[in-house]
Amino acid sequence: MTSLDPRALRHAFGSFMTGVTVVTSHDQSGQPIGFTANSFTSVSLDPPLVLVCLANQSRNYDALVNGDGFAVNVLAETQTEISNTFARPAEDRFAGVNWHKGPEGSPLIDGVSAWFDCSLHKTVEAGDHVILIGEVKVFDVSPHPGLGYARGAYVTAATTAEPAGTGPDLVVSALIERNGEVLLVDDGQGGATLPEALAGPDGAAATVRQLIAETGLTAEPGFVYSVFEDVARKRQHIAFLCQAGAGAPTRGTFVPLAQDGAAEAGLEDISDPAILTMLERFAREAALGDFGIYSGNQRSGEIRQIA
Repeated sequence: MTSLDPRALRHAFGSFMTGVTVVTSHDQSGQPIGFTANSFTSVSLDPPLVLVCLANQSRNYDALVNGDGFAVNVLAETQTEISNTFARPAEDRFAGVNWHKGPEGSPLIDGVSAWFDCSLHKTVEAGDHVILIGEVKVFDVSPHPGLGYARGAYVTAATTAEPAGTGPDLVVSALIERNGEVLLVDDGQGGATLPEALAGPDGAAATVRQLIAETGLTAEPGFVYSVFEDVARKRQHIAFLCQAGAGAPTRGTFVPLAQDGAAEAGLEDISDPAILTMLERFAREAALGDFGIYSGNQRSGEIRQIA
């Protein structure tokens, strides 16, 4: 083992946004097998090659390394539950999933963004993983937007960000985080809040990009972290979680979050109780690396775990 911190390295790897796939094949008895993977990439057009990485400790290792091929199912952004199903231990991951056998014999999941049915071209040992290189024999693509993944969470911009709406009643917030701290700005009333603005005519995603630009930081809009209705003010709120790069902000100040969810110096200045509650939840979830999306109103709602 090197001196590199494995947890920090994994977090750094996770900053690279990827798609989400389910790799499928069958065991020696012909039963379907599969697992969720984001380590998928194209390799070559001539011949047509793709690769995926498989952990050496995977229960599917022998079947895939000694098999004759596999399929890569690129999940659509509405298929987060399928991703979760194939990422968890289960006796039958295919139960309740609509699928059919592909031309080369591997299972193909219905409704995916694209699929590639491959013969096994080569395997390459690589540390604690093995690289499976497949030759694409048959493939298909659909108009369904693909499911994304970054920093331990799903990214579904096409269905949650852009259609979130435009208009004067939608307030967009940027939850900009860096190294356990969040950026707060003056709310104009003697308190603090997240960078926020009414959604412009180009939609919520464009508005949050503008908010980031106004801070002078380098960051990209991440996944939608919270959607709630402020009944008293007759406003809808949508907050995007954004990871900031290095550099000092030209607007606002980074304030630390306690890992137990308690308010640290600076958070007590937040004037909106709903924003404070959201940040306390974020502190708890960040400590565990297990995030959820909140939906409801400013007082109560539900949290759906996404990773």
